[in-house]
Amino acid sequence: MSLIRIEDIAHVRFRAPDLGEMQTWLEQFGLQVAASDGQRLFMRGKGGAPFVHATERGEPGFAGIGFRAASLADLETLATAEAVTVEPFDAPGGGFVVRLADPDGHAVEVVAGQAFADPESFAPRQPWNDADGHARLRTVKRMDPGPANVIRLGHAVLNVSDFRASEAWYKARFGFITSDEIALSPDFSIGAFMRCDRGDTPTDHHTLFLLQNPKGPGFNHAAFEVRDLDDLMAGHDHLKSASRTPAWGVGRHILGSQVFDYWADPWGHVLEHWTDGDLLTAADGSNVASMADLLGMQWGPPPGPAFG
Repeated sequence: MSLIRIEDIAHVRFRAPDLGEMQTWLEQFGLQVAASDGQRLFMRGKGGAPFVHATERGEPGFAGIGFRAASLADLETLATAEAVTVEPFDAPGGGFVVRLADPDGHAVEVVAGQAFADPESFAPRQPWNDADGHARLRTVKRMDPGPANVIRLGHAVLNVSDFRASEAWYKARFGFITSDEIALSPDFSIGAFMRCDRGDTPTDHHTLFLLQNPKGPGFNHAAFEVRDLDDLMAGHDHLKSASRTPAWGVGRHILGSQVFDYWADPWGHVLEHWTDGDLLTAADGSNVASMADLLGMQWGPPPGPAFG
């Protein structure tokens, strides 16, 4: 039994020396400013979360990950078990936060009680025509150029020094369920895709992926859901036209099934656009997969240098 069961990932945090350049890049990626005070920059998507990406001024680097708990009562349960305090959360949306550190020292924030906005609405999209059926008749389909429409933060990947130690820590506190464990041999696994335990409610194939990396612990990437495939491709063209740095894509993963497109920010932090991922319930259990499954694609180019 875990202390609590988190509902979702909430945000990722970074440090950068130039918040203006970070804002420009994130706007090209498809995020919007939620708040900025010259020392901190908070960016949001269009799904109603008060923010999904935060940057504080400083030497470039990864500064932490946030998860969303179901209630303030869950935060109090977690705080009591960890001998820490529940604090007001000084960030867009307010609410409360418990701050922890995982076995590798990654900062972990667990939040509850944030104020969410209504998701932004979109004009209806013209349907797809395919060989199985023609839903769009006597009308044309046109895409407006510009950034992708980022809806929400979907998952993050952390490099860890000891997969089993980190897996035990996250599962004991937050109730994660393994979707796919990456086994190098019957006796040794290097990581796992883990999803939230929301019972019968379908949830993303993975909210957190822990990967034991010989280079040591640190940030691997964070992934943001966009509206659909057309939106992902329009975002790809927009970032390419801005001469931004591609990292991997476009392709479709095997594990999780997402169509993906990875880009690096000006300081090398990799962010992903994705769409059409798998949704599972607690009853769908766990699987074992291979390294070839992890780095393979159903279609698309091989991984770039950012992925080793």
